[in-house]
Amino acid sequence: MSNKTVDFWFDPACPWAWMTSRWIIEASQVRELDVRWNVMSLFVLNEPNLDELPEKYRELMPRTLPAVRVATAVAEQYDNETLGRLYTALGNRIHLGGEKDPEVYIPAALAAVGLPAELAAAGKSEEWDEALRASHQRGIGLVGTDVGTPVVAVENDEGVQVGLFGPVVTPAPQGEAAGKLWDGVYAVTTTPGFYELKRSRTNGPNFDNLTADL
Repeated sequence: MSNKTVDFWFDPACPWAWMTSRWIIEASQVRELDVRWNVMSLFVLNEPNLDELPEKYRELMPRTLPAVRVATAVAEQYDNETLGRLYTALGNRIHLGGEKDPEVYIPAALAAVGLPAELAAAGKSEEWDEALRASHQRGIGLVGTDVGTPVVAVENDEGVQVGLFGPVVTPAPQGEAAGKLWDGVYAVTTTPGFYELKRSRTNGPNFDNLTADL
């Protein structure tokens, strides 16, 4: 039996998406999964309603663009494995290292992955915006615009791709716990007519069980 392909849409700026990505990587070690990385954008998602956002989010949204632009450039020019490694390197610096300046974390992440330093220029260019918006739309088209990142999608028994926002989980489950969560996510995602399970978050992102060589 071939591995299931899991499409995962992310914006590097989102700590919850990065936490979920650590889980899906872990789940792929204990279940027969191949993760296919895709870029989405919190800026693009919120663009129609930027003026209605609280001030701190209005200021944050444009600062998320450089990383998704660079990630899109890598997605378009390199392979899935390279995009995944770049996402890991970006997350290590943004979320584990606490670095918030794209002028710092983008070059550092590119260097860590062995990618050309010149790719950092994509963060200030509109060259890849069409591809970014197309990738974003593929993901958000599966779940609707009233959610965010991450989006996780798989094929159901009929071969139709179905997706959900989330899961939102902290800390990232590891080992068989990651596999058990995947089993549940797959079950609800592929259940016809299933839409939502939710409860209020009582904790912020917890990265204590994750380590990185920065």
